[in-house]
Amino acid sequence: MAEDSIAVVDLDRCQPDRCNYECSNFCPPNRTGKECITQRGEDADTGGPDQIQISEEICLGETCGICVEKCPFDAIEIINLPQELGDEPTHRYGENSFALYGLPIPEKGKVTGILGPNGIGKSTAIKALAGEITPNLGNFDEPPGWDAVIDEFGGTELQPFLKGVRDGDIEVARKPQYVDQIPASFDGNTRALLESADERGVVDELAERLSIEPVLDSDIDTLSGGELQRVALAATLARDADFYFLDELTPYLDIDQRVTAARLVRELADDDRAMLVVEHDLAVLDLLADSVHVAYGEPSAYGVITPPKSTRNGINEYLKGYLDNENMRIRPETIEFEEHAPRMSSRSETLVEYPGMSKTYGDGDGGFTLDVEAGEINRNEVLGIVGPNGIGKSTFAKLLAGRLTPDGGELDLSLDIAYKPQYVEVDQHMRVDAFLSSITDDFGTSYWETEIADPLQLGRIMEQNLTDLSGGERQRVAIAATLSRDADLYLLDEPSAHLDVEQRVLAARAIRRYAENHETSVMVIDHDIYTIDLLSDRLLVFDGEPAQHGHASTPLGMRDGMNEFLANLDITFRRDENIGRPRINKPGSQKDKQQKRDGEYYYTQ
Repeated sequence: MAEDSIAVVDLDRCQPDRCNYECSNFCPPNRTGKECITQRGEDADTGGPDQIQISEEICLGETCGICVEKCPFDAIEIINLPQELGDEPTHRYGENSFALYGLPIPEKGKVTGILGPNGIGKSTAIKALAGEITPNLGNFDEPPGWDAVIDEFGGTELQPFLKGVRDGDIEVARKPQYVDQIPASFDGNTRALLESADERGVVDELAERLSIEPVLDSDIDTLSGGELQRVALAATLARDADFYFLDELTPYLDIDQRVTAARLVRELADDDRAMLVVEHDLAVLDLLADSVHVAYGEPSAYGVITPPKSTRNGINEYLKGYLDNENMRIRPETIEFEEHAPRMSSRSETLVEYPGMSKTYGDGDGGFTLDVEAGEINRNEVLGIVGPNGIGKSTFAKLLAGRLTPDGGELDLSLDIAYKPQYVEVDQHMRVDAFLSSITDDFGTSYWETEIADPLQLGRIMEQNLTDLSGGERQRVAIAATLSRDADLYLLDEPSAHLDVEQRVLAARAIRRYAENHETSVMVIDHDIYTIDLLSDRLLVFDGEPAQHGHASTPLGMRDGMNEFLANLDITFRRDENIGRPRINKPGSQKDKQQKRDGEYYYTQ
């Protein structure tokens, strides 16, 4: 194989007990007596003895590709690498395994962002920077050790950092990506968790800033996703570390909480601390980061970490799909936003009118009441639902879905409703394809593949068990399951959680296309402004006092709705003049003040 190619075997998909080794039987080198595709054998470090491995020295590369075509389970990839990468990766897990090229550069006093799809090596890079793995420079048979790694990065900004890692002089604090797994590893209340991490004596201040004081005496396993996210952030920032790694700040947080979290992270970055953040909410990343590394490649096959770029240029190049300095196209098309004003909703037939109603939980000081004004939902539209956490958005969805009964007002929609809840819990031990085929007879048809499976990138996980899926994979399956049901109205609660940027855009397009092409309607609750901007025709705005009283107005047009919503939060957005993407104005900036004076909180150029 050419030096700029690699062969990757997905061991989760390689199923020799269900095939006749078509890959090896049809391999041209094998047919000439060479051992290109062979079984791993009993001495294999990874995989089963009957699974295959590919000799990259003998393989003919992409010019052949017969094994890729013949494998019935899509377990093989033969990939031509960009010529600019050089000879060897920074780290490779083994023959036919994932390869990472490059590392991000943590800078003291700075917040550095990493922007890229899931499965592209961001976690591998962080493990290397944290000293959890020693980069093997592609030599997985005889790893060279830290001294060789430091020599490899000689003369770069990474060298002194890696020396500190080798010598044990770098203390690392990490916030996990999936905070819903915290209760499984910690048994106790919030206060005990935070106090165990409080090396800087700042827990009380962080609890106040992040508004988690009401849950300090609550057991960890009773907290909501948003509460767990803020507790995890507080526990991480309370550590006395040199290097802080924050993996996804924003899932389950509302916009105000996201901005608060971003400000806290920026304040902690000083001359002695480096902050490295992986984030898929681009508006927050834009506000948060001083510079951005773009990660690209083929998920689960190889990943490349670029040198740092300015935050604005890095995000814009990523959305355009073309990296200027690298002269590299990383996506076939640009992610586009509306050029000027928000999408104008065309008046269409009303699907249903819902009455004014109310719902109350508890009583006295600990109670919560939601009041909803009467409104209508139109056919072939996506109605976005926005508002702070704890304000009643999910309660409203459950009222419409019939999972709750209103205390005031009569609700009889006479509709078939498909509902995806906020938290996707999986307890069924079955394969993805079996699960989805049990929902719809359309499963496997060209229509279903084109409209649902392909945009949600389900092909490579169809044969996995539901319980083995990552958070993002569970989310995509849940969206597909909801859209696959035969319904008049589809309710999706936080479909963007744990999805990377491409997955959010593809999911948004699939949801919009479904609403436009069917005599149905979709309602989406989400806190990601990019997702709301790409999806919504109109907005339903919730306001009030979180955990006490919520109020939902009648649905509004996008501009009026976003102006009302953002005015409640005292946040303004503008559009980037080059690519049209949403950008948060820095509080108190000239642009922020001018838009507030004009009453235009949502987008001016």
